[in-house]
Amino acid sequence: MSAPTSVGAYRSVVDLVAAALAGRLGPDPTRSRVSVGFVTRQGARHAGRGRAYRNHVLSLRVGAAVGCCAVEPGELPDEVAYDCVGMTVAELLAHPLAPVRVAALDAYLMAVRPHADACPDPVLVPGGSSLAKSTARAAAVLELLPVDPGATVLVVGVVNSLLAGLRERGLRYLPCDRAGGSTEWGEPCRPDPAPLLAGCDALLVSGMTLGNGTFEPLLAHARDTGKPLVAFAQTGSAVLPRFLGAGLTAVSAEPYPFFWLDGGPSTVYRYRAAA
Repeated sequence: MSAPTSVGAYRSVVDLVAAALAGRLGPDPTRSRVSVGFVTRQGARHAGRGRAYRNHVLSLRVGAAVGCCAVEPGELPDEVAYDCVGMTVAELLAHPLAPVRVAALDAYLMAVRPHADACPDPVLVPGGSSLAKSTARAAAVLELLPVDPGATVLVVGVVNSLLAGLRERGLRYLPCDRAGGSTEWGEPCRPDPAPLLAGCDALLVSGMTLGNGTFEPLLAHARDTGKPLVAFAQTGSAVLPRFLGAGLTAVSAEPYPFFWLDGGPSTVYRYRAAA
Protein backbone atom coordinates (compact mmCIF):
# COMPACT_ATOMS: atom_id res chain seq x y z
CA MET A 1 0.00 0.00 0.00
CA SER A 2 1.21 3.47 -0.81
CA ALA A 3 2.03 6.09 1.76
CA PRO A 4 -0.90 8.32 2.79
CA THR A 5 -0.97 11.75 1.25
CA SER A 6 -2.67 14.96 2.37
CA VAL A 7 -2.62 18.12 0.24
CA GLY A 8 -4.74 20.65 2.02
CA ALA A 9 -7.35 19.90 4.70
CA TYR A 10 -9.61 22.72 3.46
CA ARG A 11 -13.12 22.64 4.91
CA SER A 12 -15.06 24.49 2.22
CA VAL A 13 -14.97 25.29 -1.47
CA VAL A 14 -15.22 28.98 -0.61
CA ASP A 15 -12.00 28.81 1.43
CA LEU A 16 -10.24 26.89 -1.34
CA VAL A 17 -11.31 29.44 -3.97
CA ALA A 18 -10.16 32.28 -1.71
CA ALA A 19 -6.75 30.62 -1.35
CA ALA A 20 -6.48 30.24 -5.13
CA LEU A 21 -7.46 33.86 -5.75
CA ALA A 22 -4.89 35.02 -3.20
CA GLY A 23 -2.15 33.15 -5.06
CA ARG A 24 -1.50 30.74 -2.17
CA LEU A 25 -1.94 27.62 -4.31
CA GLY A 26 0.00 28.50 -7.43
CA PRO A 27 0.51 31.15 -10.11
CA ASP A 28 -1.62 34.29 -10.23
CA PRO A 29 -5.06 33.12 -11.47
CA THR A 30 -5.60 36.50 -13.14
CA ARG A 31 -2.86 35.45 -15.58
CA SER A 32 -4.08 31.91 -16.22
CA ARG A 33 -6.59 31.70 -19.05
CA VAL A 34 -8.94 29.03 -20.33
CA SER A 35 -7.92 28.11 -23.87
CA VAL A 36 -10.54 25.44 -24.61
CA GLY A 37 -14.05 24.77 -23.34
CA PHE A 38 -16.26 21.84 -24.31
CA VAL A 39 -19.18 19.69 -23.20
CA THR A 40 -19.14 15.89 -23.37
CA ARG A 41 -22.50 14.15 -23.70
CA GLN A 42 -22.48 10.41 -23.16
CA GLY A 43 -25.04 7.64 -23.00
CA ALA A 44 -24.26 4.08 -21.96
CA ARG A 45 -25.86 0.74 -21.32
CA HIS A 46 -23.30 -1.92 -20.48
CA ALA A 47 -23.76 -5.34 -22.05
CA GLY A 48 -25.71 -7.53 -19.63
CA ARG A 49 -27.05 -4.58 -17.64
CA GLY A 50 -30.68 -3.55 -17.67
CA ARG A 51 -30.23 0.16 -17.00
CA ALA A 52 -28.93 2.93 -19.23
CA TYR A 53 -27.53 6.24 -18.03
CA ARG A 54 -26.36 9.58 -19.35
CA ASN A 55 -23.50 11.89 -18.41
CA HIS A 56 -23.02 15.53 -19.35
CA VAL A 57 -19.65 17.06 -18.40
CA LEU A 58 -18.36 20.63 -18.72
CA SER A 59 -14.61 20.71 -19.33
CA LEU A 60 -12.22 23.67 -19.36
CA ARG A 61 -8.55 23.60 -20.33
CA VAL A 62 -5.83 25.64 -18.64
CA GLY A 63 -2.41 24.98 -20.09
CA ALA A 64 -2.03 21.20 -20.35
CA ALA A 65 -4.73 20.51 -17.74
CA VAL A 66 -8.42 19.80 -18.31
CA GLY A 67 -10.77 20.47 -15.40
CA CYS A 68 -14.27 19.00 -15.28
CA CYS A 69 -17.65 19.26 -13.65
CA ALA A 70 -20.47 16.85 -14.44
CA VAL A 71 -23.99 18.28 -14.57
CA GLU A 72 -27.47 16.89 -14.94
CA PRO A 73 -28.42 16.34 -18.60
CA GLY A 74 -29.75 19.57 -20.08
CA GLU A 75 -28.58 21.71 -17.16
CA LEU A 76 -26.02 23.78 -19.10
CA PRO A 77 -26.29 24.99 -22.70
CA ASP A 78 -23.20 24.63 -24.90
CA GLU A 79 -22.83 28.41 -24.99
CA VAL A 80 -21.60 28.33 -21.39
CA ALA A 81 -18.49 26.43 -22.47
CA TYR A 82 -17.94 28.73 -25.43
CA ASP A 83 -18.28 31.83 -23.26
CA CYS A 84 -15.55 30.60 -20.88
CA VAL A 85 -12.91 30.47 -23.60
CA GLY A 86 -10.33 33.24 -23.23
CA MET A 87 -11.45 34.20 -19.72
CA THR A 88 -9.06 34.09 -16.79
CA VAL A 89 -9.31 31.54 -14.00
CA ALA A 90 -9.91 34.41 -11.57
CA GLU A 91 -12.90 35.61 -13.61
CA LEU A 92 -14.37 32.11 -13.80
CA LEU A 93 -13.92 31.50 -10.07
CA ALA A 94 -16.46 34.32 -9.65
CA HIS A 95 -18.84 32.95 -12.30
CA PRO A 96 -22.50 32.78 -11.24
CA LEU A 97 -22.77 29.09 -12.19
CA ALA A 98 -21.23 26.62 -9.73
CA PRO A 99 -20.26 24.03 -12.40
CA VAL A 100 -18.17 26.67 -14.17
CA ARG A 101 -16.45 27.63 -10.92
CA VAL A 102 -15.70 23.97 -10.14
CA ALA A 103 -14.40 23.17 -13.63
CA ALA A 104 -12.17 26.27 -13.62
CA LEU A 105 -10.81 25.50 -10.15
CA ASP A 106 -10.22 21.88 -11.15
CA ALA A 107 -8.27 22.90 -14.26
CA TYR A 108 -6.20 25.43 -12.34
CA LEU A 109 -5.31 23.02 -9.51
CA MET A 110 -4.50 20.25 -11.96
CA ALA A 111 -2.20 22.57 -13.88
CA VAL A 112 -0.50 23.45 -10.59
CA ARG A 113 -0.29 19.85 -9.34
CA PRO A 114 -0.75 17.22 -12.08
CA HIS A 115 -1.89 13.84 -10.80
CA ALA A 116 0.93 12.05 -12.61
CA ASP A 117 3.47 14.07 -10.60
CA ALA A 118 1.67 14.21 -7.25
CA CYS A 119 -0.20 10.94 -6.73
CA PRO A 120 1.52 8.13 -4.79
CA ASP A 121 -0.97 5.46 -5.88
CA PRO A 122 -1.92 5.45 -9.58
CA VAL A 123 -4.01 2.45 -10.61
CA LEU A 124 -4.23 1.25 -14.19
CA VAL A 125 -7.73 0.34 -15.37
CA PRO A 126 -7.12 -2.28 -18.09
CA GLY A 127 -8.63 -1.83 -21.51
CA GLY A 128 -11.76 -3.78 -22.37
CA SER A 129 -15.50 -3.49 -22.75
CA SER A 130 -17.37 -0.66 -21.07
CA LEU A 131 -18.60 -3.07 -18.38
CA ALA A 132 -15.13 -4.51 -17.79
CA LYS A 133 -13.64 -1.07 -17.36
CA SER A 134 -16.50 0.09 -15.14
CA THR A 135 -16.07 -2.98 -12.92
CA ALA A 136 -12.30 -2.51 -12.68
CA ARG A 137 -12.70 1.18 -11.85
CA ALA A 138 -15.24 0.29 -9.15
CA ALA A 139 -12.85 -2.22 -7.59
CA ALA A 140 -10.12 0.43 -7.39
CA VAL A 141 -12.53 2.84 -5.69
CA LEU A 142 -13.87 0.33 -3.18
CA GLU A 143 -10.40 -0.65 -2.00
CA LEU A 144 -10.28 2.82 -0.43
CA LEU A 145 -13.34 2.17 1.76
CA PRO A 146 -12.19 1.11 5.27
CA VAL A 147 -15.25 -0.80 6.48
CA ASP A 148 -15.98 -4.43 7.31
CA PRO A 149 -18.71 -6.69 5.86
CA GLY A 150 -22.11 -5.89 7.33
CA ALA A 151 -21.54 -2.14 7.42
CA THR A 152 -23.97 0.23 5.72
CA VAL A 153 -22.60 2.66 3.13
CA LEU A 154 -24.44 5.77 1.98
CA VAL A 155 -23.79 6.03 -1.77
CA VAL A 156 -24.38 9.55 -3.12
CA GLY A 157 -24.36 9.44 -6.91
CA VAL A 158 -25.44 5.95 -7.88
CA VAL A 159 -23.09 3.91 -10.07
CA ASN A 160 -24.34 0.35 -10.45
CA SER A 161 -20.84 -1.13 -10.73
CA LEU A 162 -20.02 0.36 -7.32
CA LEU A 163 -23.22 -1.06 -5.87
CA ALA A 164 -22.42 -4.47 -7.34
CA GLY A 165 -18.97 -4.30 -5.74
CA LEU A 166 -20.46 -3.41 -2.36
CA ARG A 167 -22.86 -6.35 -2.61
CA GLU A 168 -19.97 -8.70 -3.41
CA ARG A 169 -18.13 -7.46 -0.32
CA GLY A 170 -21.08 -8.14 1.98
CA LEU A 171 -21.83 -4.45 2.52
CA ARG A 172 -25.25 -2.90 2.72
CA TYR A 173 -25.91 0.41 1.00
CA LEU A 174 -28.33 3.31 0.92
CA PRO A 175 -28.58 4.55 -2.70
CA CYS A 176 -29.00 8.28 -3.15
CA ASP A 177 -29.10 10.17 -6.43
CA ARG A 178 -30.36 13.65 -7.16
CA ALA A 179 -32.03 12.37 -10.33
CA GLY A 180 -34.00 9.76 -8.38
CA GLY A 181 -34.81 6.60 -10.29
CA SER A 182 -33.77 3.14 -9.15
CA THR A 183 -30.75 0.87 -9.07
CA GLU A 184 -30.04 -2.09 -11.35
CA TRP A 185 -31.81 -4.23 -8.75
CA GLY A 186 -34.94 -2.08 -8.54
CA GLU A 187 -34.06 -0.31 -5.31
CA PRO A 188 -35.35 3.29 -5.18
CA CYS A 189 -32.73 6.05 -5.13
CA ARG A 190 -33.53 8.78 -2.64
CA PRO A 191 -32.81 12.30 -3.96
CA ASP A 192 -31.70 13.82 -0.62
CA PRO A 193 -28.86 12.29 1.42
CA ALA A 194 -29.59 14.23 4.62
CA PRO A 195 -32.27 11.86 6.02
CA LEU A 196 -30.01 8.88 5.36
CA LEU A 197 -26.92 10.08 7.21
CA ALA A 198 -27.89 8.74 10.62
CA GLY A 199 -28.30 5.23 9.24
CA CYS A 200 -24.89 4.85 7.58
CA ASP A 201 -21.48 3.74 8.80
CA ALA A 202 -19.55 5.26 5.89
CA LEU A 203 -20.09 7.50 2.86
CA LEU A 204 -19.15 6.91 -0.77
CA VAL A 205 -19.70 10.14 -2.66
CA SER A 206 -19.51 11.27 -6.29
CA GLY A 207 -17.50 14.35 -7.21
CA MET A 208 -20.73 15.69 -8.73
CA THR A 209 -21.64 16.81 -5.21
CA LEU A 210 -19.11 19.64 -5.64
CA GLY A 211 -21.07 21.09 -8.54
CA ASN A 212 -24.53 20.78 -7.02
CA GLY A 213 -23.64 22.13 -3.59
CA THR A 214 -24.19 18.96 -1.54
CA PHE A 215 -20.58 18.05 -0.77
CA GLU A 216 -19.86 20.26 2.23
CA PRO A 217 -22.71 18.99 4.46
CA LEU A 218 -21.49 15.43 3.79
CA LEU A 219 -17.92 16.46 4.60
CA ALA A 220 -19.05 18.11 7.84
CA HIS A 221 -21.02 15.01 8.85
CA ALA A 222 -17.99 12.79 8.29
CA ARG A 223 -15.74 15.19 10.19
CA ASP A 224 -18.14 15.48 13.12
CA THR A 225 -18.87 11.74 13.41
CA GLY A 226 -15.57 10.21 12.35
CA LYS A 227 -17.28 8.14 9.65
CA PRO A 228 -15.11 7.31 6.64
CA LEU A 229 -15.88 9.43 3.57
CA VAL A 230 -14.50 8.29 0.21
CA ALA A 231 -15.01 10.30 -2.98
CA PHE A 232 -14.91 8.99 -6.54
CA ALA A 233 -14.15 12.00 -8.67
CA GLN A 234 -14.36 12.71 -12.35
CA THR A 235 -15.80 16.07 -11.36
CA GLY A 236 -13.19 17.98 -9.40
CA SER A 237 -10.51 15.29 -9.43
CA ALA A 238 -7.86 17.88 -8.53
CA VAL A 239 -10.17 19.75 -6.15
CA LEU A 240 -11.29 16.97 -3.85
CA PRO A 241 -7.81 15.91 -2.62
CA ARG A 242 -7.58 19.35 -1.04
CA PHE A 243 -10.19 18.23 1.53
CA LEU A 244 -8.23 15.21 2.75
CA GLY A 245 -7.84 15.40 6.51
CA ALA A 246 -10.87 17.67 6.97
CA GLY A 247 -13.39 14.83 6.97
CA LEU A 248 -12.42 13.24 3.66
CA THR A 249 -10.73 9.86 4.07
CA ALA A 250 -9.70 9.07 0.50
CA VAL A 251 -10.23 10.07 -3.13
CA SER A 252 -10.22 8.12 -6.36
CA ALA A 253 -9.39 10.91 -8.82
CA GLU A 254 -10.09 10.35 -12.49
CA PRO A 255 -9.20 13.23 -14.78
CA TYR A 256 -10.36 13.64 -18.36
CA PRO A 257 -10.44 11.51 -20.53
CA PHE A 258 -12.59 9.21 -18.40
CA PHE A 259 -12.67 5.42 -18.48
CA TRP A 260 -15.91 5.36 -20.46
CA LEU A 261 -14.58 7.40 -23.38
CA ASP A 262 -12.18 4.80 -24.75
CA GLY A 263 -11.71 1.03 -24.73
CA GLY A 264 -7.98 1.25 -24.02
CA PRO A 265 -6.30 1.39 -20.61
CA SER A 266 -6.82 4.42 -18.40
CA THR A 267 -5.63 5.55 -14.98
CA VAL A 268 -7.25 6.53 -11.70
CA TYR A 269 -5.20 8.28 -9.04
CA ARG A 270 -5.81 7.35 -5.43
CA TYR A 271 -5.12 9.65 -2.48
CA ARG A 272 -5.50 8.93 1.23
CA ALA A 273 -5.56 11.27 4.20
CA ALA A 274 -2.49 11.19 6.39
CA ALA A 275 -2.99 9.27 9.62
